[in-house]
Amino acid sequence: MATPDNRSNPGDAAAPGALEALILPRTSEIAAGFTVRRALPSSRRRMVGPFIFLDQMGPEVLQPGRAMDVAPHPHIGLATVTYLFEGEALHRDSLGTRQHIRAGDVNWMTAGRGIAHSERTPNELRGTGSRIFGIQSWVALPMRNEEDAPSFAHHEAKELPTIEGEGKHVRLIAGSLFGERSPVATHSDMFYADVRLDGGAQLPMPVEHEERAVYIVQGTLELDRDGGTFNEGGLLVLKPGEPVTLRAPVGSATQLLLLGGAAMDAPRHIWWNFVSSSRERIEQAKADWREGRFDPVPDETEFIPLPDDGPIIPRYP
Repeated sequence: MATPDNRSNPGDAAAPGALEALILPRTSEIAAGFTVRRALPSSRRRMVGPFIFLDQMGPEVLQPGRAMDVAPHPHIGLATVTYLFEGEALHRDSLGTRQHIRAGDVNWMTAGRGIAHSERTPNELRGTGSRIFGIQSWVALPMRNEEDAPSFAHHEAKELPTIEGEGKHVRLIAGSLFGERSPVATHSDMFYADVRLDGGAQLPMPVEHEERAVYIVQGTLELDRDGGTFNEGGLLVLKPGEPVTLRAPVGSATQLLLLGGAAMDAPRHIWWNFVSSSRERIEQAKADWREGRFDPVPDETEFIPLPDDGPIIPRYP
């Protein structure tokens, strides 16, 4: 697990400069033998803009005969965003979608009032082995869209805007940033970008979005106003409106995700795979999955059962 080079107690330390909070992800198992680093939600910060969930998958080598198998499971009240740096996955959902996702592509699935989906290693890669490395995030839907009909959109890497020069490469996954806008349709003001900085390169962080964070995918990151160097795996939440420049150390490349947007319109609750502004709506979703009222995923015979009931946890913007 990543730790900052020069923070003696990052969980409790007062945040100087532009840094509001540093979140160190915890490890969670999402399928048998397949673990992820989970940065959101966290006790330090529940959401950043509409982002309520952030999981890093890998980098992991899947030897021949070993695969990522996340069986069908349900969602409400959110959009799932799958983005891979390496590897390939097969998405199936209860709309009948069957979509391969490859490095640099974007899978955007709007759950709305309810959808089920699976994510697996494609059959053609199971015998040869493969690598998997990527991020799955959940974007909470505004209250006006929580009960929208479910939908699915896929965008190939070549469709996404890129900004390059002076040792930086930025691919805009969703939303707007640096004067560009992604073709991915979103429901709220947000930004989500994959950034690679060559050693010594720097990137001013735009201030126009209300809530902002930087996730360090690989390498280390320096913040010009904080004098800190932070290692991979850390999620740095920045203070609203505070200018800051992101910099890769001389001689060492860095990969980042920039994410955030407008604060949500109301508090959100989260339980398992369900997000809603209403506790009662989550209870209904639990009953619907338990009783088999979600539409099934074609070509799938497995499903993830509802976990033992626990408290619905309030999550605030």
